[in-house]
Amino acid sequence: MRPRLRHNDNPHRLRRLALVIGGMVAALVVAAGPAGAQDAGTSSRDDLVVLTGSLVVAEGETVDSAVIFDGPATIDGSVTQSVVVFNGDAEISGTVDRDVVVFNGSVVVRSGATIEGNLISVESPTVEDGATVRGEQRRVSTEFDWATFGFASRFAWWIGYSISTLLLGLGLLALAPGLDRAIPDAARSQTGASIGLGAAAFFLLPILAVLFVAIVIALPLGLFLLLALALLYTIGYVAGAHVLGRRLVSPPKSRFLAFLAGWGILRLVALIPVIGGLAWIVAAIFGLGVLWVAARRSTPAPPASAMPAMPVMPEPTP
Repeated sequence: MRPRLRHNDNPHRLRRLALVIGGMVAALVVAAGPAGAQDAGTSSRDDLVVLTGSLVVAEGETVDSAVIFDGPATIDGSVTQSVVVFNGDAEISGTVDRDVVVFNGSVVVRSGATIEGNLISVESPTVEDGATVRGEQRRVSTEFDWATFGFASRFAWWIGYSISTLLLGLGLLALAPGLDRAIPDAARSQTGASIGLGAAAFFLLPILAVLFVAIVIALPLGLFLLLALALLYTIGYVAGAHVLGRRLVSPPKSRFLAFLAGWGILRLVALIPVIGGLAWIVAAIFGLGVLWVAARRSTPAPPASAMPAMPVMPEPTP
């Protein structure tokens, strides 16, 4: 038997289909047989599979399995195996020889309908008087422990970001050892300027990137700047960690040891909700500022004139 696939080209329904397509694995509950479909209104023993639209088994029609991923299902005829609805309502007026499974939607079993297997749904099904459900009526729990998931994902991000900032900080100090002296000096001698310049960079760079995006001719520059913001902020955070570390570990002790001290404190604080986020912002702002100040200090002075000034000779006395 060669199955035929029926679908509806409505783009809105196709977008919703992407949200439920991951549930395709659950189609294993359908009894073994070739995956297929048929046009409504014809009588056969094929499977009926609908991607998006409406699944209808008309009165007098018989199919093996009936599966729809997005849309309602109406069973007025006979299904010799199971009915599976991933996203949509189901109305059963005929007979189903095995299970009816509805993952997201309501189920109504009309009077005179017969379900030989189980009736499984997320919502409480409506079974009218005169309807027969020989198996169990079970509800599928969709409750998700978002608190546990949120903590686990946050902890995983903390580990990944900690390792990333550790490698970035050690790499910068290894490639540019002069930062070990330039950054703490800038923070100590020009604290106010470091805070002001860092805040300007932190808050104005995203605005500047959006303006570039709005100007069509500067769109690539705006996109590149938006993509670079996370790296720039992280570099500032690493610099802020080194400033903190140098306050605790003074020269001539290792620059790497100083960075590890500041990095360790900031990463421990990052585990505290809200406070950790505020600490990240403060460290990133101050780090961007001290890098800006240090860069300005390292700018070489303009070279003096190659020709020395001619001395002024006094006029001879007559």
